[in-house]
Amino acid sequence: MNKSTTSTTIRLWVEAYSNKMYSWTLFKTNSKETAEDLVQETFMIAFQSLDKFEEKSSPRTWLFAILNHKIADHFRKVYRQPVVNESDRNPEAGKDFLDIFFDANGSWIKEQRPKPWPDDQHLLDDVAFLKCLQKCMNDLPLNWNAAINLKYIEGKKGEVICQELEITPTNFWQILHRAKLQLRKCLEVHWFKE
Repeated sequence: MNKSTTSTTIRLWVEAYSNKMYSWTLFKTNSKETAEDLVQETFMIAFQSLDKFEEKSSPRTWLFAILNHKIADHFRKVYRQPVVNESDRNPEAGKDFLDIFFDANGSWIKEQRPKPWPDDQHLLDDVAFLKCLQKCMNDLPLNWNAAINLKYIEGKKGEVICQELEITPTNFWQILHRAKLQLRKCLEVHWFKE
């Protein structure tokens, strides 16, 4: 295929599929900038390898396959980035993340002990609660947010997530545990106020 035909084909695909691809990527990554970048990278890959498109599937299916690989690569990269604790950035802070919740013996610090939440079966139907939850999720480090999303939003099993992200089960479960602690604290402060 010559460059003119390739450019025309890609231009038509951008017009036809970019909005759906962007919506899907935004849902998966929860970041406008990341979604824009990944969709753009997908079209660049499609442009460079259009001659490999054998038309055994629809253009939409082929583009989404490329996009899903780009999304998976994005999450692998996020998981490999080290989590920076506040104490790492500020030595005067002097405490590890878990030191906020537990004493030297590993027991809950009385003021930090989780408070019982009200038994509300319809909490996820409350738009205000969902906004608060989303804010708390957005405050998590990227790899913690990804762990929560993959496990609880997408419903993937731990073994599958570890394999996809090429991390150890211990690392995954530690990240998940810390993310849940931070989410609980955030929700207690911003939603379940005494």
